[in-house]
Amino acid sequence: MDSTLQERARATRRSLLEAAALLFAEQGYAGTSVNDISARSGRTSGAVYFHYASKEGLALAVVQHRFATWPGLAARYTDRAEPPLEKLVALSFDIAHALAEDPLARAGARLWAERDTIDAPLPDPFALWTTATTRLLAQARTAGHLTPHIRPAPTARSLVRAFFGLCTLTEALEGPTAVTARLTDWWLLTLGSLQQRPDPAGVLRRVRARGERAGLRMGAACGE
Repeated sequence: MDSTLQERARATRRSLLEAAALLFAEQGYAGTSVNDISARSGRTSGAVYFHYASKEGLALAVVQHRFATWPGLAARYTDRAEPPLEKLVALSFDIAHALAEDPLARAGARLWAERDTIDAPLPDPFALWTTATTRLLAQARTAGHLTPHIRPAPTARSLVRAFFGLCTLTEALEGPTAVTARLTDWWLLTLGSLQQRPDPAGVLRRVRARGERAGLRMGAACGE
């Protein structure tokens, strides 16, 4: 396949993925048909079957593309000069922002919630985040930032599940725009239990300032 055909194929796959994500986020898996995806993308239904084999294949691709792997997101938090707990807080706000505004992330979350209706095994997105959170908590413990009784692995498991539960319930009760404000409330409470020398407001203030310097939209995320 020459480069022009490869580029066309990539463009087609991308347009189908984006159309499917928008529809899955708006209508759910059962409420979306291959014809709907074809119409939204401006491609034929044959293109859907050629590139993704089925609606299930498209659903799997949406979850893998954003919700289960979050390509490039975690890579921003490798700076050793940034305290591990502040990395964790900043990452959580990035994820919350994506769940509120990124169609692929929103679709992935809804598809995961509706996974029992999908005839394809969806990847578990929470294992990735539990491992990453465990690593950051372990680094925080080594640096002397954690309360002595905190164990990284079980604490990470609880934090990840509580975080995604917070996002899901807040969106259902108040809408997606309220998620980052509620996340601020949650961290103010949670950091007080995690930190050896509690300073939740200071952590959030530093995360916000760092995000602003990087050009990220952290003001709303940190309660402003």
